[in-house]
Amino acid sequence: MNYFSYLSDDDVRYVHESSLEILEEVGLLVRNEKARHRFAEHGANVNHETEIVRIPSEVVERYRKLIPPTITLRGRDPDHDVTFPRKLPVIATASSAPDIVDPVSGKCRRATSDDIARIAHMVNELPGFDLFSISTLADDAPTGQFSLSRFYPALKNCVKPCRTSVIDVGEARQVLKLGELIAGSREAYLERPFINFGYCSIVSPLTMDFDSTEMLMFYAENDITAYGTIAPMGGLSTPLSLAGMLTLMNAEWLAAATLVQMSKPGTAQIYNFLPVFADMRDGAYAPGAIEIGMMNSAVCQMGRFYNVPSGGYLGLTNSKVADAQAGFEKGMSPLLGAVSGVSFIVMGALQDALMSFDFGQVVIDNEIALMIKYVRNGFGFSQESVSLEEIKATGPAGMFAANPETLKRMHDATFMPQLADRKLREKWELEGASTIHQRAMNRALEILSTPNRFAVDPGVDRRIRDEFDGLVDGRSTLPDGWIRQDVGGTQAKRSRRTNRRRRSAA
Repeated sequence: MNYFSYLSDDDVRYVHESSLEILEEVGLLVRNEKARHRFAEHGANVNHETEIVRIPSEVVERYRKLIPPTITLRGRDPDHDVTFPRKLPVIATASSAPDIVDPVSGKCRRATSDDIARIAHMVNELPGFDLFSISTLADDAPTGQFSLSRFYPALKNCVKPCRTSVIDVGEARQVLKLGELIAGSREAYLERPFINFGYCSIVSPLTMDFDSTEMLMFYAENDITAYGTIAPMGGLSTPLSLAGMLTLMNAEWLAAATLVQMSKPGTAQIYNFLPVFADMRDGAYAPGAIEIGMMNSAVCQMGRFYNVPSGGYLGLTNSKVADAQAGFEKGMSPLLGAVSGVSFIVMGALQDALMSFDFGQVVIDNEIALMIKYVRNGFGFSQESVSLEEIKATGPAGMFAANPETLKRMHDATFMPQLADRKLREKWELEGASTIHQRAMNRALEILSTPNRFAVDPGVDRRIRDEFDGLVDGRSTLPDGWIRQDVGGTQAKRSRRTNRRRRSAA
């Protein structure tokens, strides 16, 4: 498949060579002593007093070539495992919002573990999403169970791959123990490890922090599925130019990738980024900016150059509601990423610059995800699909609607949206003049009103709860007071009366 691209082959090579130059001549500030020693043991030049690590080009080249060309993220149900790159992009929900738009009051509040359980339940039933990147934090987490209170309701209710980051090795071991309890034994879990982690070891510009770098090495050393993300902010932590940001974060990705391979050669990774430009009028964090999609297009080219999967946080929005701004910000960048060949898109459900989750938004974003996959699936050109003989047989002024070929293709020749409204205005008004967010909220209610057919077995759940004292409830239950949205209210009735007057006047 031919992909859209901004950079020439020479441009890609220059970014790579410039990145090597930065790592060799400028280096990184590495806060983690274990990481500094590991770099030194494998050929880097380390100053332990200044904590600066300079990595010769030949060292970077040696280790980055050890990265496998694919990665597999596993779910509780092996039928939902995803290995990529593949023809269609893997699409995930976005993660770690502190807040949620309450489905009953419509007001923003702190998210809890109960919310994670409901979202996990929904992700099972939304075919656009391949992976549940745990969407929110859990404000009700007991002391000592912060990450467990996120992973438990997620894994309890979702059979697709689940992932998020944890604070430290102790939390990771706690979550891995959860996986063993679900699998039935440590041996069964190690045979099919279905928990996936993320980390962000780089603080732009050119700094590796202590905790996340510790996690990077721990995951690699123990064959735990995990991938990193680089999250620079153009104009603040990188140059205020697309090319300057790309070159700096490429150097940062190479440095992190090198340390991963030094820790365990052959560890799978993703060339994954959340590159954001600050709005220089006020310094606002702008993940909905079109530059995110443009940067991801270049990231896809770099990923192909390194022969590794490429990913990005696309389809994020600064909008606080599911409005037109959310629509174009959530549609444009993921589509640009899709036509540029991105392997992995993190996009679903969050609003307000990753600060809040909305149940209606996740259903809308599911439809966007399905359209993105439809585009990426290809044009479907063939001599048969040209339909030359059908065109000849139908002839001038003919009608194709009644042709057997049309009836045969009517369900799969075009994308059939479930939420987008295509009715005549009068019919739409007669049916209540609903908004897409109202329809999406009603769909969310339908899903959550049905018992979760994918919830873990009660016996397994008892085993988990016996292990972890004081664990959050973790069940997907419908919040009290959530009812179907009335789309036939006063405004809709007024519209119907107006239509009747118009027809009478005609």
